[in-house]
Amino acid sequence: MAKEIERKFLVNGQEWRSLVEDRIRIRQFYLASNAGRSVRLRISDGAVATLTLKFGLRGRERDEFEYQVPLAEAEEMMEFAIGRVIEKTRHHVSHRGRLYEIDVFGGELRGLIIAELETPEDVPASELPAWIGREVTSDPRYYNASLAHSDDVPEAVA
Repeated sequence: MAKEIERKFLVNGQEWRSLVEDRIRIRQFYLASNAGRSVRLRISDGAVATLTLKFGLRGRERDEFEYQVPLAEAEEMMEFAIGRVIEKTRHHVSHRGRLYEIDVFGGELRGLIIAELETPEDVPASELPAWIGREVTSDPRYYNASLAHSDDVPEAVA
């Protein structure tokens, strides 16, 4: 079991785009989700499928289990998705030795850009990149499970 310690931020401007080190195209969907737990399938670059189970209340820290599953089975299970299938491109950007994963959403969520920072340390605001905007870690509207299930999308979606 791994502990996921994560912060989420909205992204300001385009400066981060010139710093991108890697990109991953992602389709992800939920098979089950309720307060404190979720079962998600993620297909990365149309080649690798990962089943993820998360436990714990929404916030900075949750228990997480991940398992690779056969791609064909993941594609087949998409038929059982709860809510919308999330489409996004994840961009990796390093800043001051920390990896930021910047998700640019497509489909119904086009216009939403969220940066995630997974780190056990409390990074002070002075060490965050200039393109980091408002922190939304505690706002459940910005969690992927909420984005998949809710008919209302956050105001940050253009």
